[in-house]
Amino acid sequence: MDRICFITGATRGIGLAVARALLVQDDRVAITGTSLDGAARAARTLVDEGHAADRVLALQCDVRELASVEAAMEETSRQMGGIDLLINNAGVGVGDAVAKLPADEWHRIIDTNLTGVFHCCHAVIPHLRRRGGGWIISVSSLSSKSPFPNGAAYCAAKAGVNAFSEALMQELRDDKIRVSCVLPGSVNTGFSGRTASAGSEWKLQPEDVAQTIVGLLAYPERSLPSRVEIRPSRPQKS
Repeated sequence: MDRICFITGATRGIGLAVARALLVQDDRVAITGTSLDGAARAARTLVDEGHAADRVLALQCDVRELASVEAAMEETSRQMGGIDLLINNAGVGVGDAVAKLPADEWHRIIDTNLTGVFHCCHAVIPHLRRRGGGWIISVSSLSSKSPFPNGAAYCAAKAGVNAFSEALMQELRDDKIRVSCVLPGSVNTGFSGRTASAGSEWKLQPEDVAQTIVGLLAYPERSLPSRVEIRPSRPQKS
């Protein structure tokens, strides 16, 4: 396809799986993470797997900072020639009961999961318009619809991503920019410092979410799947 794809939170888990799947589609990918070392390690992993080094770009990008996002996108455009696709995947979770949650932890979760999506969308729109269209796909969560105790900040942020994406979709559809949101259920990743664990085979794998995103991109231009839910087919019984 030779699309130029900017992926946040791409150093591991879902983001890295999406990068891998897009490279298989003959796209080019900008791998971003909060540290350049982490992004470079992920890029080396992809190259070691056999993907061409000139199709992978490693960049530092802190989605909480608009200037950091803008700089990473400008560098992507300079080195690769533009941006056709934004994958908003960067996220943090965990949290605590509201009565115990420190204010700075609330801001960390909201600023990464929700404000970060705004920063990336705000910065990428001019790039997509210059290309005559493109895609913005944000990774949300089924917890946005089914909140759980001790996850108020995370659930609120992801619910915000859903609403934000729905509004943005309507704003950009006449620019040939399609906006979609993917809502996974439980995914077996190292999310928020945890490690992918044995005994979690019932969970979705990062590759399942990546397959969903690649499937969205295959839809004809006349159609817009604006929200997709994906969940384990046989969840663990409590």
